[in-house]
Amino acid sequence: MITKKLFGKTKDGRDIYAFTLGDGNSYATVLDLGGTLQSLVVPDKDGTPTDVLLGYRDVAGYENNGGYLGALIGRFGNRIGGGKLTVDGKEYSLYQNDRGNHLHGGKEGFDKKIWAHKIEGDELVLSLFSPDGEENYPGNLSVEVRYSFSGGKLTICYRATTDKKTAVNLTNHAYFNLNGEGSDTVLDNILRIDSDYITPTDVNMIPVGGFRAVKGTPFDFTSPKEIGRDAQADDIDLKQGNGYDHCFVLRNKCGEWVKYAVCESARTGIRMNCYTDMPAVQFYAGNGLNQDGKSGHYANRSGFCLETQAIPNNVNVEEYAARGSSYLNAGEVYSFTAMYEFDIRD
Repeated sequence: MITKKLFGKTKDGRDIYAFTLGDGNSYATVLDLGGTLQSLVVPDKDGTPTDVLLGYRDVAGYENNGGYLGALIGRFGNRIGGGKLTVDGKEYSLYQNDRGNHLHGGKEGFDKKIWAHKIEGDELVLSLFSPDGEENYPGNLSVEVRYSFSGGKLTICYRATTDKKTAVNLTNHAYFNLNGEGSDTVLDNILRIDSDYITPTDVNMIPVGGFRAVKGTPFDFTSPKEIGRDAQADDIDLKQGNGYDHCFVLRNKCGEWVKYAVCESARTGIRMNCYTDMPAVQFYAGNGLNQDGKSGHYANRSGFCLETQAIPNNVNVEEYAARGSSYLNAGEVYSFTAMYEFDIRD
């Protein structure tokens, strides 16, 4: 069952609606502003409803604060080096909003848009039209994102088409804390990621080629460990990211459905199993958090993200594109799915 209610108004007077996707004593709330996941409530080991998602209480919080909390990201999630995109020999200069690079769609990405909405059965369907030239991207892009929540499973299905070759790399920027939203840290959340390699970056956090094996490094999450165990290690990639903010290359092929990560909290007993058919995930440990959220202040590392996507900057690095290219031709369909399944740890 999906319910709709007014969440608030923007500074310029536009209505923002909240949609609650119910599943017994679990539910998710999604806003049409930015297609944002505003809350995600699941029972802990004692049956107590627990919100595991960082967010804001009102529209002003989303308008006045950064961090992309829970938002849909596009046209291109993550970074493009130098803001340079080349399509069929023509170079496009994209907005540079991160140390001379293009990040999360630029000056006004999809997280800032009010998405059209409709309800189809147990699915919330959000749609957006991005015109040719927006943020200097080529092509008219039509995007559809479907949210559903059933059986403890939050599913996000992405689809996009274009009338001209362009680049697309959609994702969701949900921040999780399985201790409960508003808890002081995620450093004691226990994480496993089925990844043997990360993409090392330059000083501006741009993957410029190559793969780094995680074995024997702080990036080895192939066996479960607390997020904070190696977060302060003396490692060049960790230092450049001020902690974990790195692309983990998954073991599946692009388009192949896989369970790629498991995270759990010893405090609440809540476990999150993560699935995707994308070839990579950006693991961000909330190193830059400094916002006032729903139940108090969100300090450094009080939330973490697992953003499924193609490898960032793959439009400029052929060996990354070989594992899943973000270029989309006219007439082709961009399509992928991400799922977060919640239960109680054994």
